[in-house]
Amino acid sequence: MPKVSAKRQITLPIELCKKAHIEPGDEIETYLFNGQITVVHKEKSAAKGILKNIKSDKRISDEQSLKNYIDSNDAGVA
Repeated sequence: MPKVSAKRQITLPIELCKKAHIEPGDEIETYLFNGQITVVHKEKSAAKGILKNIKSDKRISDEQSLKNYIDSNDAGVA
């Protein structure tokens, strides 16, 4: 079982990395929700085709957008 180092680093199990197609040097994102940390493999241009006609609001950061989404879903949970 992986342990957290003194520098707060975690070694991901190789089998999970293979299944998630994570290679050394790849970029990842981490999210905290309901006390659980989720690691997401970032793929360049993954949403390019899906989002090509969507206009973004530059006044809202990705972090604020994610927080708004999480907060809106928490409001309906008792």
